[in-house]
Amino acid sequence: MYPAQAHVVKTFDKLVNLVPDADKARPQIVLLVGEVTPFRNDTDREMTFRQESNFFYLTGCTVPSSYALLVSQPGTSLTLHPSVQLFIPPISPEDIMWSVPPPTPEVASSTHDATSVKLTTDFAAALEETLRAYPDALVHVLPHSSLGSATVPLFPILPQRFRDVITTILGNVVADSKVTNAYLLSAIHLARLTKDSYEIAEIRRANEISSRAHETVMRVLGLGVKHLQEGKVVKVQGRPHLPGEWLIEKEAEAEALFVASCRRENAVHQAYMPIVASSTRASTLHYCCNDKAFAWGPVGAKDHLNNGHLTHTHPGEDEHYSRKTFVPQVLLIDAGCEWDCHASDITRTMPVGNGGRFTSEAAAIYDLVLEMQSESFKILRPGLHWDAVQLLCHRVLVRGFQKLGILHAPNAETGPSVPSGGGSRYSEEAIIASGVSTAFFPHGVGHSLGLDVHDVPSASKPEVNPTIKLDGIGHPDFYRYLRLRLPLAENMVVTVEPGIYFSPHLLTAVRDSPLINHGVLAKYESVGGVRIEDVVVITQSGFENLTTVKSERKWIEAVCSGEL
Repeated sequence: MYPAQAHVVKTFDKLVNLVPDADKARPQIVLLVGEVTPFRNDTDREMTFRQESNFFYLTGCTVPSSYALLVSQPGTSLTLHPSVQLFIPPISPEDIMWSVPPPTPEVASSTHDATSVKLTTDFAAALEETLRAYPDALVHVLPHSSLGSATVPLFPILPQRFRDVITTILGNVVADSKVTNAYLLSAIHLARLTKDSYEIAEIRRANEISSRAHETVMRVLGLGVKHLQEGKVVKVQGRPHLPGEWLIEKEAEAEALFVASCRRENAVHQAYMPIVASSTRASTLHYCCNDKAFAWGPVGAKDHLNNGHLTHTHPGEDEHYSRKTFVPQVLLIDAGCEWDCHASDITRTMPVGNGGRFTSEAAAIYDLVLEMQSESFKILRPGLHWDAVQLLCHRVLVRGFQKLGILHAPNAETGPSVPSGGGSRYSEEAIIASGVSTAFFPHGVGHSLGLDVHDVPSASKPEVNPTIKLDGIGHPDFYRYLRLRLPLAENMVVTVEPGIYFSPHLLTAVRDSPLINHGVLAKYESVGGVRIEDVVVITQSGFENLTTVKSERKWIEAVCSGEL
């Protein structure tokens, strides 16, 4: 059973630490509103329902239009055993006719870790009874809006009829002083920042399913290469191709296979929109179009006559222009499913074309990104500040680029250009200080993960953060887009996702940089981008990798070539 009571206790503990000293001894009441089933604009067509994460964290309930009423009081039995009242909608005839009805309270009581389960029709009376029983309580709700905008709901809002109950019992003036949205979100985020064994097991399951989905795509790519080499490409007439006959020639086909693999293992939701980017589109960090065919070339003057087909020759067409050569490229897939509202987040970059092997340039970049990740793994431990992992990745990138010749080596120039203090202007420290590597690795090396893929932002990157020490740790731009700015703690779940990109947009800022050998850089720009991402849990002595799909280049190439 989902451990809702333990999560409620943990959250109330964080909540009491956040409220002013004068309020710490008061009873604490939490009102939570579950998500409702969304509908497409101005229609009666339901869209996919997914429970609001904070509501789920404290209840384990995935029934739409539910409510929760939680009570704790320091110094009483409610501290260790808070009251958790869950309210679910009654079953209506329409539910039975059109969709799957919600469970009865009796059934939900056996599957939910709650003090009581009642109907939403009982919520107003229960709210009134609770407010009268604890007249000195501080009532906590989630913020209603984001960035001060009353028109943009940040979380589901308590309906007006229930807000009227509060003001009726407390009075308008008193309600303003007793009902607050200043502390609850921060308390829940702090509680969610570290995971218990139940949460880790759920995240592990999500990552195992997603790992198999990534490998499925790779193996279908490899099967296509093998069939092409053996002349076994299936041609059918009068019926569609069956899954075992598919070849992946478009980003959308790779996405479809990934999602289908997850659904076959009963994962209902994707944790985020899959990113499936081929060729130079892999340099767009959150590319979600997934609507392009793989890059074919060279492009001839009359290739428009091909009518969008890839290798088909049509009667009457000029054979010279209808016969195309496939351009070896990368396919970057950043995708992960949810398991019972718990996320996964995995990126694999694989070769397409070239017999299922990376080009020499893509292989070099892939190996360097893998080195960035493996060096990061070596230092993961409780107490290590996440900024240190970010800096290490930039150092590995700079050293690797110097070996490849993309960045000038330290011995490339000395003498008059030597900066004050000695050393070459092309030294590792000089390049790190310049921040030029952010043009190739602009994002953070990872983030917290849990019920949301970019989990608990207010706790992961707090506005007031005394743990950050920027003196002597590289260029400030290294940390601009980090979503985690804290020391690691045991049972934190984070992603480790270094990448190298050759984005025309990002490279514009460094086109004139004297630190770069622009002739060598030009050889690598067609790679597009490479990212490798795993999900890990921080343990007492280091970490455990929850991602099971392999990332070694030889294995990737063996699978994508059909050899393995």
